[in-house]
Amino acid sequence: MSVDLLAPPSAVPAEPWTHPEAYWRGRTAAIASLSGPVATIDLDALRHNALDLVVRSSGVPIRVASKSIRVREVLDAALTLPGYRGILAFTLPEALWLAETYDDIVLGYPSVDRDALAALGASADKASRITLMIDDLAQLDLVDNVIAPGQRPEIRVAIDADASWRAPVLGHIGVRRSPVHDLVEVARLARAVAARPGFRLVGLMMYEAQIAGQPDDTGSGDAVVRWMQRRSTDELRERRGAIVAAVRNVVDLEFVNGGGTGSLEYTASDPAVTETTAGSGLLAGHLFDLYRHFSLAPAAAFALEVVRRPADDIVTVLGGGWIASGPPVASRQPLPVWPPDLKTLGREGAGEVQTPLEGAAARTLSIGDRVWFRHAKSGELAERVDRYHLTSGDRIVGEAATYRGEGKSFL
Repeated sequence: MSVDLLAPPSAVPAEPWTHPEAYWRGRTAAIASLSGPVATIDLDALRHNALDLVVRSSGVPIRVASKSIRVREVLDAALTLPGYRGILAFTLPEALWLAETYDDIVLGYPSVDRDALAALGASADKASRITLMIDDLAQLDLVDNVIAPGQRPEIRVAIDADASWRAPVLGHIGVRRSPVHDLVEVARLARAVAARPGFRLVGLMMYEAQIAGQPDDTGSGDAVVRWMQRRSTDELRERRGAIVAAVRNVVDLEFVNGGGTGSLEYTASDPAVTETTAGSGLLAGHLFDLYRHFSLAPAAAFALEVVRRPADDIVTVLGGGWIASGPPVASRQPLPVWPPDLKTLGREGAGEVQTPLEGAAARTLSIGDRVWFRHAKSGELAERVDRYHLTSGDRIVGEAATYRGEGKSFL
């Protein structure tokens, strides 16, 4: 089916996820006839999240992060909504595939995939639709070594400038991305790129992971996190504004990209930014439960079946070891959300083949019953299943293939 996020609301009560018992029982009823691990997207929750992101971005266009979705039906649905524009892809092979149907794709990370670079250089149409991300002239050298400037169409590029905070005492706060951080470094790189034959500098990206990707409502150390984020936002607003002004003195930028689901309000308020990015907020992995300034609906979830009862208060489901990327801590495990009060065992966690769960609710579960989980992140769940069943209330209303279901696995 075609997912329509502009359709009138369904007959399901408004925000049904605020009534967990009815919400999860309804999803259980919807998939009652299906066997095995079942991944679902609730369309009412997806609609809520998509529109909420638009409101939070305050009129600044949102570029959809494909790695956080990996379902073309959902990409299509988001991009039909006013307020969304373009895709931020995660690999060049993915971007080349998406460019068969989409015409505004920015690569979020540098690529050294020689076969993919050769394919990009061999197609004027794809080259006009895809923008490469760079932060080092060596990345341009590699492109030239694959296919020389005179033998290819002009390659669109954007600079990824480091948005982390270099705190006076604490040091580097943020993720390790680009080597260019200050105005002088970025401007020097921009001038060098602009002078290179065969390339056209069209954009700038600065992703503030220490703001967008750092929960601030965990109950532990939140005051320190919020202090860090306030200081970082003040520093970044000033530095980004100066960097953008300096690069605009070199070229006429088409876009300045920033932010993520966790920082839309802040990023959209920065006058130097022309577009934000979001993707995870559409499907809402459980890591986003730990932010205090917005509330997402649990759109994506998966159900596993009870196959064992090793003790009165322990049940074992088949599968479950769908661990999210990032530091190997408990928050990266899938979260059992229904029945309530279930948790993984400290010595086993979520296993590749089986996941034991303990808690009072385990006493009421029988062989063959379902347990609902939410993935820590959003897009990574799609690497485990070939399709999402689309639900509304207690009904399946369609299905949507994941990248994996379309025979694609990019990373």
